[in-house]
Amino acid sequence: MTVHFIGAGPGAADLLTLRGRDIIASCPVCLYAGSLVPEEILSHCPESAKIVNTAPMDLDQIMAEIEWAHKAGKDVARLHSGDLSVWSAMGEQIRRLKDMGIPVSVTPGVPSFAAAAAALGTELTLPGLAQSVVLTRTPGRASSMPEGETLENFARTGATLAIHLSISNLDTVIADLIPAYGADCPVAVVYRASWPDERIIRATLSTLKDALDESISRTALILVGPVLAGEGFDESCLYSKTYDRRYRPQSADSPWSSWSPENE
Repeated sequence: MTVHFIGAGPGAADLLTLRGRDIIASCPVCLYAGSLVPEEILSHCPESAKIVNTAPMDLDQIMAEIEWAHKAGKDVARLHSGDLSVWSAMGEQIRRLKDMGIPVSVTPGVPSFAAAAAALGTELTLPGLAQSVVLTRTPGRASSMPEGETLENFARTGATLAIHLSISNLDTVIADLIPAYGADCPVAVVYRASWPDERIIRATLSTLKDALDESISRTALILVGPVLAGEGFDESCLYSKTYDRRYRPQSADSPWSSWSPENE
């Protein structure tokens, strides 16, 4: 018996990995975060599967369901929204399962920041503007922030920021970012990225608050940085005619001129 943690993606039911789909189809028990995982994904469950919405449950209740499945010898598909590597609460569950001696596996999912960037048609690391993406959030009721992990500190790097779980702290976000990025820095808010009711709001740090309406109060990602303007960036050397690389050596003297995959 194994508990399979599966990233169910940002919202669209077809943004699920083939591996995740196949594991769901093989598990007689499915625990899913019903507040964010679309019910369409549950169509992959076996007809006789026990399906449990964990949204109203606490950690002890979730563990009790898994322990029942363990005693019954039934594999569990544990679905979380987005990708499991960030803000999934997977860590605390795995810690308990290890103490209980229950095996686990982890299958990644499409993260919300990637779905938001796709909705914008934007590369978040444009040469000459930004080569780093910082995934962060502001303090909330569920989690505080470690000392040093502040928006002000991240903003000083000039990187593209993907600010999660913070739309309700918009005043703080704007105030913390303007000193480093400037009031005219482009911003995009993507509400429910990849869902049928997805919405995109483009603005600057100084105009963002007026551009939003009160209906966007959760499930929205804030992206900040010069790359969102899509202007003034350099072309990558990757496809330059003069760039020497193993698949396209530029001369007989190139260290890659005699390279082939068989020589690796």
